[in-house]
Amino acid sequence: MKIDIQARDFSLTDSMLSYVKDRINYLFGSRFNQIQKITVRLNDVNGPRGGMDKRCQVKVTLPRLNQIVIDDVQADLYVAIFRAMDRASRTVNRRITRLQQKKRKLYVPNKSKNAMMINDRYVYI
Repeated sequence: MKIDIQARDFSLTDSMLSYVKDRINYLFGSRFNQIQKITVRLNDVNGPRGGMDKRCQVKVTLPRLNQIVIDDVQADLYVAIFRAMDRASRTVNRRITRLQQKKRKLYVPNKSKNAMMINDRYVYI
């Protein structure tokens, strides 16, 4: 998994960088081998004017699936990071689970005369 963290219109502090990396490791660590790339873009939309203007955009690239893009805007950047990462994690888990369920449904056992059902599985004689 490649991780790309970008800050636009402000400087990225060490504490914010470590916070983003910790959230990625915590939320996406179990799916480490199934994710190609995560891009996190942080920016200040309004600049020094204040208000709900801190944006966190998370892009997750999965093999054989469309790219997942989650965008969140809050007054506090840490809250925006937390919410966007949490939503992205849930979406990734849901998409991977659906893909795995589709693979299971595609398998159709051979119901020939030589097959017997033992413990809900087909055993071929």
